[in-house]
Amino acid sequence: MDALTTAFGLVFDPYVLAVILGAGLFGLFVGAIPGLTATMATALLVPVTFFMPPVPAVAAIVTATAMAIFSGDIPGALMRIPGTPASAAYADEAYAMTRKGQAELVLGAGLVFSVIGGLIGTTILVIAAPSLAEIALKFSSFEYFWLVLLGLTCAIFISAGGALRGFVSLLLGLVIATVGMENPAAFPRFTFDRPELTGGVTLIPMLVGLFAVSEIFRFVVAEAPPIMVAQERFGSIFRGQGKLIRQYPMQTLRGSLLGTAVGALPGAGADIAAWISYAISKKLSKTPEKFGTGHVEGVIESGAANNSALSGAWIPALVFGIPGDSITAIAIGVLYLKNMNPGPTIFLENPQNIYAVFIVFFLAQLLMLPLGWFAIKTYKQVLKVPRNVLMPLILLFCMVGAFAINNSVFDIGVMLAFGLLGWFLEANRFPVAPVILGAVLGHMLEDNFINSMIKADGQWGAFFDRPIAGGLAAATFLLWTAPLLLRLWRRARGAAA
Repeated sequence: MDALTTAFGLVFDPYVLAVILGAGLFGLFVGAIPGLTATMATALLVPVTFFMPPVPAVAAIVTATAMAIFSGDIPGALMRIPGTPASAAYADEAYAMTRKGQAELVLGAGLVFSVIGGLIGTTILVIAAPSLAEIALKFSSFEYFWLVLLGLTCAIFISAGGALRGFVSLLLGLVIATVGMENPAAFPRFTFDRPELTGGVTLIPMLVGLFAVSEIFRFVVAEAPPIMVAQERFGSIFRGQGKLIRQYPMQTLRGSLLGTAVGALPGAGADIAAWISYAISKKLSKTPEKFGTGHVEGVIESGAANNSALSGAWIPALVFGIPGDSITAIAIGVLYLKNMNPGPTIFLENPQNIYAVFIVFFLAQLLMLPLGWFAIKTYKQVLKVPRNVLMPLILLFCMVGAFAINNSVFDIGVMLAFGLLGWFLEANRFPVAPVILGAVLGHMLEDNFINSMIKADGQWGAFFDRPIAGGLAAATFLLWTAPLLLRLWRRARGAAA
C-alpha cells in the first residue's frame, strides 16, 4: 500500500500530468498524419525522455502510443488512408460508412471502443504481470533460453511479410546483436577496428533509423497522394455509442481479449491484432455479408483489439524483458536508461514506479476520450500540415536525438544507415520488427545458452530436465514442426478423400 500511495503521488504531480497531456497531443498529431506511425512517435520521443525522471519518461511513451493508434483511424475513415498500420485492417469498412453519411458513428465507435479495449487490456496487464513475475523468479538460464527462442520463433511465424521473409529479417537482427565485445568471451566481433562499435550497435539510433528515418526516405522516393476528405462536417460523435455497447458486448470483449493475447506475442503488435480480430469478427458474425459495405461491427471489434494489444505487449516486456512489439522494444531501451531494468525483480526493486506505470495506462485511456474528441473536431488542420515541411523537421530532430545519447557523430551515421536499411527492407516487403527483436534478444539468447552449457557441463539433456524448460522446449519444437505436420495431415486427408 505504501508503494501504491507513492505511485499515485508520482503520477498526479503537475509536471507528470503536463507531460502526459503534451505526449497525448503529440501522439494524436503523429497518428493522424498518414505515414507517420505510432512507432515513429515513440522513437521521436526518446531524445526528449533523456531529460526526464523515470515515471514521466515512460508515461510520455505510453500516452503517445495509445493516442497515435487511435488517431490513425481518423484519416482512414475520412480519406481511406490509414494513419497507422493498426488502422489499415478496417480502413475500407470505416470509409464505406463515411460515404454512407455515418462519419460521426464510425469515428465515435473507433474512439469509444478503443478506450474500452485499452481499459480491459490494462486490467489484464495489472493482473497478469505481477503473477507472471512470481513464476519468472523461478526461471534459470535454461528457461530463459527456451523463452527467448520461443519468442523469436513466434515473431517469424506471425510476420506480415511471411515466415521466410520474417526469418531473414530475424537473422539480420541476430547478426547485428553479435557486433562488439558484449559476449561471454569479451572478444571483439565485427567492430572493423572502430572503437565506437566495441560496445555494440547503440540501440536508440538503430531504432530511430529503422522506424523514423526510413519513413523520411520513403517520402522522398514516393509521391504522396493528394488528400481528399470524404466528409468535412459532422455532428456529435458520441450519439448512438451507448446503443452499440449494448448491441455488441461479445464483440467488444472478444476483440479486447484477443488483442491482449496477440499483443503479448513477441513481434505481433497492434496491427496484427487488428487484422486477426477483423477476420474473426467477420467469420463469427451473424451478418457476414454486410462486411465491406460499411458495417460497424468489424470496426468495433478490431478497434478494441488494436488498443488492448498495446497493454498486452507490455506484459512480456516488463516481466521477462522481451518486447512484445517494436514500441515496447523502444520502451525497454528507455527503461534501461532510467535504471528500471525490466525483469521479474522490477516488481521488488521498483514497485512504486511499476504501479505508477499501471496508473498511467488507465489515465491515458481515459484521457483519450476528451483528446480524441478534440482531434476529430480539428482533423482538417492536422491533415493540412505539408509533409515537405514536416519531414525535414523530423529528420533534424532525429539527428539531434541520436547525437545526444553519446555526444557522438558516429551515432548519427548509424541512424542514417539503419534508416536506409529500414527503407530497403520495407520496399522489398521484409518486416522490420524481427530485426529489432533479433538485435534486442540476441545477447540474451547467447548469454543464456553459454551459461546453460557451462552449468550442464556440455550435456544437452539439461535443457529438457526442468519441467518449465521442458514445456517451453516442447512448445518451441511444436511451432517449428507445425507447418510440416499440417501439410502432411492435409495430404493424408486428401488421399483418404
